Order: sequence, then C-alpha cells, then structure tokens
Amino acid sequence: MLSINMRSSANSVKSQGVGSCYDEQVGLVREGLTDFIISENKKGRFDLVHYHTVNLQYYFERLLNRHSTVGIGYVHFLPETLDESLKLPGLARKVFYKYLLAFYNSMDYLITVNPYFIERIRSYGIDRPKVLFIPNFVSSKSFYPMSDEVTRASRLQYDIPINKFVVLGVGQLQTRKGVFDFVETAKKVPAIHFVWAGGFSFGRISDGYEKIKKLLANPPENVSFLGILEREDMPAVYNMADIMFLPSYDELFPMSILEALCCKKPVLVRDVSLYSDILFDYCMKGQSTDEFAALIKNIAKDASAYNQWCEKSWECHRLYSEESILRQWASFYHNAYTSSKEEKENGRKRG
Repeated sequence: MLSINMRSSANSVKSQGVGSCYDEQVGLVREGLTDFIISENKKGRFDLVHYHTVNLQYYFERLLNRHSTVGIGYVHFLPETLDESLKLPGLARKVFYKYLLAFYNSMDYLITVNPYFIERIRSYGIDRPKVLFIPNFVSSKSFYPMSDEVTRASRLQYDIPINKFVVLGVGQLQTRKGVFDFVETAKKVPAIHFVWAGGFSFGRISDGYEKIKKLLANPPENVSFLGILEREDMPAVYNMADIMFLPSYDELFPMSILEALCCKKPVLVRDVSLYSDILFDYCMKGQSTDEFAALIKNIAKDASAYNQWCEKSWECHRLYSEESILRQWASFYHNAYTSSKEEKENGRKRG
C-alpha cells in the first residue's frame, strides 16, 4: 500500500476556504481510498506528501526529501489573488511572493481546482512541476437540503425575517469578494433581505478593512452581517436562504458555491471567465449591481424560474459528486507515484 502524508496548517485560521477544502479532501480520500495509508502532519518517510499550505517548515522538509518522496502542492492562491485579498508591506510582499513561487517550483506536481489557472501558474515560469486540475469537493453528508422547520429555526436564530426572500453571501470580508456590490445590490431591492456570513479572518490586513468596518457599523436595514460562523453551522445557514449570491471579482473554485449547490440553492455569480469551465451554464451570472438586482427580483417573484435554477444547481452538484472526485484522486496519486519513481530512477542512472 502507498502512504500519503497530508501537510496543512489551514485550520489555524477560522472561516477560510483553504481549511474547508483541506477537511473535505482529506475526509474523502481517507474514507474512499482503501488502498492507501493516509496520515496527517506526521513525521517520517512517506511515498507521497501532499502540501495543502505553504509553511516555511514544509518547504525545508520538501528540499530534504525531494529525492525520496513525491511532492504534491495545492495551489490555493497566486501572487495576484493575494494582492486582492491582503495588504502586506512592500518588502514583506516581495519576499513572500518570491518564496511562494519557490515553494511551488519545488514540487513534483501542482494541483489547481480550476483549469483556468493552469496557464496563469505556468506564466510565472513554473514549468518543471506537472500542473493538473482536480475540482474541489463538498460532502453531501454534511451539506444537503433540509426541512422547512430547519429553515424557520435558523432564521429565528439569526434574527432574519421569516417571510422574506433571503439572499445569502458567504466568504471573508474583503474587497475582492464583492461585499460593496453585495450591499449596493441590496439597496436596489429593499423588499428582499440580504445576509452575509463571514468576517475578517486575517484581521486588519484584509483588503478594504477600514471601509468595510464602516459599512458594518451602519448597514442598510435589509442587510445582516452574521460574522464568522463555525462550519458545522453553515448547512442550516444555506438552507435558510433562498439563493446564494457571490459577487467576487476573482476566485479559484469557492467552497461556498459547492456548499450551496449541495443544498440545492440557486447561485448567482459575477460573470467572469474563470467560472466558464467549472460552472458552465448552471448558475446565474451578472456584471453590475443593476443586473444582479434584476436577476434577484425576477427569481424572487417567478416560482417556475426559481425551481428551474434549483434543478440546475442540483445538476451542477452531481458533476462534482463523491464518486467522480474520488476516482480522479485515486488515478492521480497512483500515476504520480509511478511516474515520479520512474523519473527519479532514470535520473540516477544518467547520473
């Protein structure tokens, strides 16, 4: 049996997609890949080491073991996506980005959750590792459609109007996430209630921190900010909403979208090219607050259209089923080990 060690510190910061992605991916392969021995953050020798975060400790570990183990790196961000999320001082930013690319370059394989980013990764001169696409995954054992009683109880818990159409936004409070457009859209449809679940996971270095703090202090009457919630509370939060609305400007493959799809909720996103190869035509798309507001008003008053988009969400959810994603990981881990072992042996012979 092949051994895989999962390396991550993602859960040291609450309410961020990297942590959710880690928990879901490890849970999936630990339960489903019975011909592998899966470890988490253990010391020792392993056939493959899968790095989910870019800790300096992991980088030195990788350099020491690069000839004896297969190194796999998850690409959860690139310099340009970090620029839109965090505000780092000039020198720290320059040093960290140089380190980030060195970390990625040290891997035998890189995994991105969106095929759109394959060429963007290579544009940084990261040619040596093999860059592949495997989508994110969310377990339908945790996220699924719940009863009307759960919906009602959840709305009462968070002081959300029982009888109003509810639009949910999920994510860290950052400019990149489109939180200002979320609120501006809410102003255009005052009869509809908007709820944002998420907060400043990285504190004051979150992009737009001061402006967003002012927004939180005086939001429109039809907007509620719930702050950072535990992940186990989120299934009920998705279920209390009628649709999910994520006006982000840049993403890889948000876990929040997959979670909403699992709950059979229609999804509205900004119409940007990075969604083309992962969401196809299964989600509503707009480009401005006027378009967002019009789409939300239409689906709120048209029961037939609402039900159609619920079904489209369910179809998209089935694309990213447990069986499909598990097969991709099984094939990848086996092939990565075999190919890397052959390459290393051939390299020793040539040497």
